[in-house]
Amino acid sequence: MAVPALEIKNLHAWYGESHVLHGVDLVVQPGEVVTLLGRNGAGRTTTMRAILGLTGTRKGSIKVDGHETIGLPTHRIAHFGIGYCPEERGIFASLSAEENLMLPPPIKGAGPGMSVEEIYAMFPNLAERRHSQGTRLSGGEQQMLAVARILRTGAKLLLLDEISEGLAPVIVQALARMITMLRAKGYTVLMVEQNFRFAAPLADRFYVMEHGRVVEAFAASELQAKMSVLNELLGV
Repeated sequence: MAVPALEIKNLHAWYGESHVLHGVDLVVQPGEVVTLLGRNGAGRTTTMRAILGLTGTRKGSIKVDGHETIGLPTHRIAHFGIGYCPEERGIFASLSAEENLMLPPPIKGAGPGMSVEEIYAMFPNLAERRHSQGTRLSGGEQQMLAVARILRTGAKLLLLDEISEGLAPVIVQALARMITMLRAKGYTVLMVEQNFRFAAPLADRFYVMEHGRVVEAFAASELQAKMSVLNELLGV
């Protein structure tokens, strides 16, 4: 059995005095696309942030490729080849699209990232807009740039938070194609997604969170059988 790309056991996390995660367990195998579903406030983004040590206190176990990271600072955790794409994207307005793309340094020891040529082949929109300022890009182009920037660093485990939110259907379709291509290239993806119709055809497995806990876990093959439960938990 392969060592999981990510293995979380009994994870508790706090923001100040606020106890947000209450014993989260989840596993992501190498090359899988796994989606975290749940209503707003269920603890999905906090789970992503906790993986990288961006919450307050954390307790439990978070293993990346078999390495325990719970006691490590964020910059050390990132060196295990994790790329995080938060909801706010973080595109620098004063830099061009290509300057934004080239900004993060490669992760030492993570292996080669995608070349700029490979990235532009995957995201033709960004090739066309390479000299445009960050603020001149559409929301969809900024989202593509935020993901592309991670791919250049050599990260192989991608944490994608609500990448389809608020975007036009044609852009959402382009992001779906991107995730399919990344899986084919052997990347491992953990997604937080509110847009069930976007996530459903892409994911190998699903976890559903409620009140800081995982309340359901199932494979894509069980999706139809779980629809009534999902309707209840998510209002799908």
